Amino acid sequence: MMKVIAIIPARFDSTRFPGKPLVKLGNKYIIQHVYEQAKKSGLFAEIIVGTDDQRIFEAVKGFGGKVTLTSKKHKSGTDRVAEVCTKLFCCKDADIIINIQGDEPFITEKPLKKLIEAFDDSEVMVASLMHKTSADIENPNVVKVVCDENNNALNFSRIPSPEPQIINYKHIGVYAFRRKTLFEFVKLPESKLEKIEKLEQLRLLENGYKIRMVLTSYKGIGIDTPQDLEKAEKLLTDTHRKTWIKERIS
Repeated sequence: MMKVIAIIPARFDSTRFPGKPLVKLGNKYIIQHVYEQAKKSGLFAEIIVGTDDQRIFEAVKGFGGKVTLTSKKHKSGTDRVAEVCTKLFCCKDADIIINIQGDEPFITEKPLKKLIEAFDDSEVMVASLMHKTSADIENPNVVKVVCDENNNALNFSRIPSPEPQIINYKHIGVYAFRRKTLFEFVKLPESKLEKIEKLEQLRLLENGYKIRMVLTSYKGIGIDTPQDLEKAEKLLTDTHRKTWIKERIS
């Protein structure tokens, strides 16, 4: 049986939304929502937050999460994930490492389980999630992915493909790696397209790695901007209202 762990990279100095992990969504920090959703799934042997900021470290400790401090020099979340795997003994024998972005507060068991199941195929070294949508396809904060017939990613971009016959899927920023591939990835230098698009996954494609994309009905609400937070707050309110009604009519 594979040992699967989840690592949530969290930095304070986000360019588009500084301090994002410690922004409140409802009555909890965004990072707390992500951690608790991962824990609720029951899929992981370990869940760890890796952060470069003492404030985030203390906040995670405060709500009972497992957390470790990492370097401030990392250029990507995956670099931070790899450091956590190197530092902590509980990660040493992990077969699959899931990088759950610290801005996905509504992530649920179903897409995470499907992501892990992709590794039943021995050829899969890296996997990620996608959703079939066109609602916000023009938004540059929504990353688009185009796939081949086997659902391996061909390209990621902030600009949708103009060809009508090509499906632009919405990329959901949750990655899964076999341990060996994770450490191979972080040793690679930043690639040309990665620098242009500011998308670290392009480093893998430019170096010949395949990324198996897993189709999910989970739409994902990655909180990249204050406007995204407003959408998340509305969704949280609507979800609580539906739960309240369900509890009283059941």
